[in-house]
Amino acid sequence: MSLKIVVLAKQVPDTRNVGKDAMKEDGTINRAALPAIFNPEDLNALEQALRLKEEHPGSTVTLLTMGPPRAAEIIREGMFRGADGGIVLTDRAFAGADTLATSYALSCAARKIEGYDIIIGGRQAIDGDTAQVGPQIAEKLGIPQVTYAEEIISVAEGKATIKRRLERGVETVTCPLPLVVTVNGSADECRPRNARLIQKYKYAKSPSEKAELKCTKLYDEREYLNILEWSVNDVDADLNQVGLAGSPTKVKSIENVVFQAKESKRLEGTDAEIDELIQELIANHTIG
Repeated sequence: MSLKIVVLAKQVPDTRNVGKDAMKEDGTINRAALPAIFNPEDLNALEQALRLKEEHPGSTVTLLTMGPPRAAEIIREGMFRGADGGIVLTDRAFAGADTLATSYALSCAARKIEGYDIIIGGRQAIDGDTAQVGPQIAEKLGIPQVTYAEEIISVAEGKATIKRRLERGVETVTCPLPLVVTVNGSADECRPRNARLIQKYKYAKSPSEKAELKCTKLYDEREYLNILEWSVNDVDADLNQVGLAGSPTKVKSIENVVFQAKESKRLEGTDAEIDELIQELIANHTIG
């Protein structure tokens, strides 16, 4: 049984380096001020997709991302690790989208892809930490969803068996295809780049990137080097539901918070001292 797998990926600003210039006056992220990286949990999701591809000969893995043209960088990164290709949703109309507008745009793209069996994405992106986009896509597509996945154990007879990692323990569920799966950071890390795939796909480019080249003959001869770009019109999206126009959430401010200890207490490790410390922490509502 071959599978058509879509991996949701996002190029995110590295939030470990948030500074005073990280936000624009309109409340959107100033991405030019921060280094861009592949969202960590989306890499966990990609690994699950690549394992399914290996287990089911003939399967394909397509990366889907939304962002500026430079987001093609993470499509290439995915191809270096085993993905077959990718699509960049890029249009000025998509700019400033919150989770509602983002999930709408991605669901429109998923409908255009058609025939997918599984859509896999990370639990959440580090620039928002909402964990809303995956579930919202499933809702908009009208298909089942499995969240907090740690491992896609198997796919057979039109159903996927998935292990979930929850606060209260581990849960194994079975869900019919097609479905949306969001993957925890506790899942296995993504495999490293493959040297042969780097050589094969290092010249892969999107139309925006090819526009800067003098010669594009290579891309006519090698179709696999073409990264797709889709606009609002390509996915038949409603302009009132994308970008800032379709985003009811507005960010007022962001700041980098660093916790520093004001005082310290050294314990000898006796039961009495530990008990006394616990009582103190409960009394000042640090715990409990």
